[in-house]
Amino acid sequence: MAEQTKKWRIVAVRRLSEAQLEALSEVAEVDYFEDVDESNHADFMTALSKAHGLIGGKLELNEAMLAEAPALQVVSTISVGYDHLPLGALNRRGILLCNTPDVLTETTADTAFALIMATQRRLVELANMVREGGWRAHIGAEHFGVDVHSKTLGIVGAGRIGAAIARRGALGFGMPILYTASSSKPALEQHLGAQRRELNDLLDEADIVCISVPYNDDTHHLIDAHALARMKPTAALINIARGKVVDEPALIEALRSGGIRAAGLDVFVEEPLPSNSPLTAMDNVVTTPHIGSATHETREAMAQLAVDNLLGALIGCEPINAVNVNVWRRSASDDKET
Repeated sequence: MAEQTKKWRIVAVRRLSEAQLEALSEVAEVDYFEDVDESNHADFMTALSKAHGLIGGKLELNEAMLAEAPALQVVSTISVGYDHLPLGALNRRGILLCNTPDVLTETTADTAFALIMATQRRLVELANMVREGGWRAHIGAEHFGVDVHSKTLGIVGAGRIGAAIARRGALGFGMPILYTASSSKPALEQHLGAQRRELNDLLDEADIVCISVPYNDDTHHLIDAHALARMKPTAALINIARGKVVDEPALIEALRSGGIRAAGLDVFVEEPLPSNSPLTAMDNVVTTPHIGSATHETREAMAQLAVDNLLGALIGCEPINAVNVNVWRRSASDDKET
């Protein structure tokens, strides 16, 4: 008996395991790309032109590409952030966008706290000193770091990840917690003693400022030269959000001039970070290559959630995590009326 023709076509890019690809292949024709670059972009577009679903990490998609994909119904990104995707165009086309929050919350909060510890205790700088043979005598005050416990931690954006960072600081290190948010967070205030502040007040008071907001027009350069000037000269800035939330040249100047003491950065305006960036040569900066969710367990869970989102949406179930869920509901309503 000939194999039954599959109803859907799916384009998959990066980060999917063999088991996840097999699950997709059971219900759809799947075109899988380990990566998409100039050498195979034409093949990718040919596949996309027939696809009902698109899934992957670091998806490159724009309005012109969408115009070449008339059958596309669902885009499932293996990420929480979706600023790299054209949400307005997806909405206009009625294409559902799904993402993967929750599963990376704790891992990303771990990364933030690793950066806090590294900047406060100068871990990378001093580890490099030992590796390079520079430890020849007992260390003196010129090598001392700064305590983490009991310092005031300011969380800019108290969503899931921001709240997880706050829990680590308050419960693990006895840190007073300040936070910014569009509305009060009673759970944080009740269980952690957190206090809500306007951004400028938080910057004035915090010893460590941790950025955990989504990137959009409102948060572009939220931390600019003016904001940095409000911070204590002894303060550290931690960014695990998106590079463009921070005015990078202004940050470099503040670090050079002593406007702030240190920075721990997992995200940058340009990624990968250029090797000639001044940030790579600063002893008071810890840079990591966007590793917020980069553990085996978390990346597997993110990919699985993206698969579940995609398959659920294609078969008509309300997705677990939809960015523009009204698109799905409108489509479902239209189907009932017809």
